[in-house]
Amino acid sequence: MAARGACDPPGPGASLRRLVLLLALSVSALAAADASGVFEVQRKFTRHGDGGEGHLSALREHDGRRHGRLLAAIDLPLGGSGLATETGLYFTRIGIGTPAKRYYVQVDTGSDILWVNCVSCDGCPRKSNLGIELTMYDPRGSQSGELVTCDQQFCVANYGGVLPSCTSTSPCEYSISYGDGSSTAGFFVTDFLQYNQVSGDGQTTPANASISFGCGAKLGGDLGSSNLALDGILGFGQSNSSMLSQLAAAGKVRKMFAHCLDTVTGGGIFAIGNVVQPKVKTTPLVPDMPHYNVILKGIDVGGTALGLPTNIFDSGNSKGTIIDSGTTLAYVPEGVYKALFAMVFDKHQDISVQTLQDFSCFQYSGSVDDGFPEVTFHFEGDVSLIVSPHDYLFQNGKNLYCMGFQNGGVQTKDGKDMVLLGDLVLSNKLVLYDLENQAIGWADYNCSSSIKISDDKGSTYTVNADDISSGCEVQWRKSLILLLATTVISYLML
Repeated sequence: MAARGACDPPGPGASLRRLVLLLALSVSALAAADASGVFEVQRKFTRHGDGGEGHLSALREHDGRRHGRLLAAIDLPLGGSGLATETGLYFTRIGIGTPAKRYYVQVDTGSDILWVNCVSCDGCPRKSNLGIELTMYDPRGSQSGELVTCDQQFCVANYGGVLPSCTSTSPCEYSISYGDGSSTAGFFVTDFLQYNQVSGDGQTTPANASISFGCGAKLGGDLGSSNLALDGILGFGQSNSSMLSQLAAAGKVRKMFAHCLDTVTGGGIFAIGNVVQPKVKTTPLVPDMPHYNVILKGIDVGGTALGLPTNIFDSGNSKGTIIDSGTTLAYVPEGVYKALFAMVFDKHQDISVQTLQDFSCFQYSGSVDDGFPEVTFHFEGDVSLIVSPHDYLFQNGKNLYCMGFQNGGVQTKDGKDMVLLGDLVLSNKLVLYDLENQAIGWADYNCSSSIKISDDKGSTYTVNADDISSGCEVQWRKSLILLLATTVISYLML
């Protein structure tokens, strides 16, 4: 893994791209992956099949009995912008290949695969205005890089079978389109990924593992722009193709991770393993969903429940509310938005609200925390998520505030709206994704401090907060209004 302290700013456009419209794996091959790895990360779910709980248990038992191997805890140093007027993006730096080269990628809990731009990419930017040096991955330039072919198990599993046109030399292809119209397409390769294994309080040791990931051969939309360019995106979803699933299937980690996104100073904490401090109360994940879905029971504003139909949060077959750290704002159906907006401004009838590039904005000279109510989301299992006014009202200039809650739920394949909650409600909270028990939970927390995390043998270590972007120039920081004005708010459920 590359040394810390480099100026590694994130690309604001990726926060929008994390609203994944479509993940089409046009697979035509694979690499029997010796998958594992870990990385420095910046701020997405699970599927049954290879690498599931049964397989993981078998690996753990085998490791403990015959090799004494250990499902390690992993520290993924974060970078990001933390001020309320900025994007709230979080990113990571990873090492890939032999010899290893450094890549800057954004982490997205709403998509599954890791991909980086290939050396022969069509439409890939060759420079970035973010103050970072871009690196193009060259499979032939790595001693450990191998092509994944369409007849290998990784590819067959992701595609659901062998393609009729598949031959032993055909590459395993992928294609991803995101909600803002950007896209990437390419082929899968297998190579070594570097990561930091927790070895003591605030200490890590370097480790690596073989994983399968996308080599981007063509980019479209904003991904091809030099203005916000990074080397790729790291999907942290729960499918078998995700980084986490590959690590778990290889017996390297438990299928549990946590993040704490710091909007005060930037950066925060991202770690794989069992968080033992702080304690969090969890709510069940909706089974067999492609994203992190939970059951929303109701919403309070200032302690008063919104007067909404009891079934408004039930979208038929596409149940639940999506929790997505790859999305910046929070999106609710129109009926919910209107009721929420009315109660937020109930005591401020004199305020003139203006629409600025689809955002509801207003002038306010006082403390928003003193002048506006908290918004509380209530979930199954008596679990609540409290959103402070300074989180859902972001500042965009002197005394100018805009509403972070957005009118328009996520569009599902059956044409119904559902709720999507992004970093606006997740920041300054320790969020734990327990995929072994199919649950997610959170607790208000100081994300610039530290957490306690345990490995598989019961050893507990302190993991400290990071900000790998600290000291960087801030010319890449833009307001949410400018960044999100062209966002396409739709979500295609797979």
